[in-house]
Amino acid sequence: MATLRDVAREAGVSVATASRAINGLGNVTAPTKAAVMAAVKKLNFVPHSGARSLTRRKTDTVGVILPDLFGEFFSEIIRGIDLVAHESGMHLLLGNMHGSTHETAAAIAAMRGRVDGLLVMPPDVNPDQLSGYLDPALPTVLLNYDAGSLDLPFVAVDNYRGAYAMTEALLERGARQIVHIAGPKHNRDARDRQRGFVNAMAKIAKISNPAILPGDFSEESGAQAGRLLVQGQLPADAVFAANDQMAVGLMAELANAGKSVPGDVLVAGFDDIPLARHLNPSLTTMQVKIDRLGSTAMMMLLRILRGETLGGASATILTPTLVARGTTRRAAIPAAVAAAGALPT
Repeated sequence: MATLRDVAREAGVSVATASRAINGLGNVTAPTKAAVMAAVKKLNFVPHSGARSLTRRKTDTVGVILPDLFGEFFSEIIRGIDLVAHESGMHLLLGNMHGSTHETAAAIAAMRGRVDGLLVMPPDVNPDQLSGYLDPALPTVLLNYDAGSLDLPFVAVDNYRGAYAMTEALLERGARQIVHIAGPKHNRDARDRQRGFVNAMAKIAKISNPAILPGDFSEESGAQAGRLLVQGQLPADAVFAANDQMAVGLMAELANAGKSVPGDVLVAGFDDIPLARHLNPSLTTMQVKIDRLGSTAMMMLLRILRGETLGGASATILTPTLVARGTTRRAAIPAAVAAAGALPT
């Protein structure tokens, strides 16, 4: 039995375009529709009546599926989405995939027939696998995921450039023994931030194997890194955490051990969660404008729901901005001194 994917392949169009043509939705040219319908006839494709009715039903609800719903990062994303959705009279239906590929499929399936469109921040899954989870007839915008081969619109953060810039800034402050607290290995954001750090250290400081401690984006993993540092297991004059949450845990552990920030060690994070500016000292970080990540994706989805055709070429890449605060405010020191300095034990 022929599938919608078979029809799209035969007509030489995307699955989403084939679905719109079959369901009589807008923004499909007459030649394209003719090609799709010819493929339908040739392959004896019979659209599923239940799927068609679900596709056409309007719920005024948008599904939002994230790796987690806990923490300031995700709450800021949801806040940005909700600001735009509320103004447009739309409701949100939230789903949590817990970073699991299996739960991603289940969360997406649970949204079918209940929402008009989807905003999804997928886990570390390849595009072909993700394609198998998504309903091609359901408008979808991806968050922090470039699935070019799927030709889906997405909003992402330039994590590599942000991490490179932060590392460069710490080096300019005189730091040489910079330790990076990495995020989860399966997380694309974490990998890109680590890559930016490593490349900056290699190109600017000529250090090809910089110190990296494992982390998982949690406050506790930042505290664990802090314990290793105060025990003298790793010399450091600066620490760049892959997110602010880990930087918060690190700073608490350093304070408990009587270490001064920025006097003994510089500290920097990434994301600029609301808490970052209220710490003492306030946290130097890469400002992502997390709420804008959500609001931009929601505005993109609304454009699709109103009839526009958006694909991968409509992607928006947000460039982080370095916000220098108290955790790196100390007089720059000569490179020779910095090279010999480290976190005292």
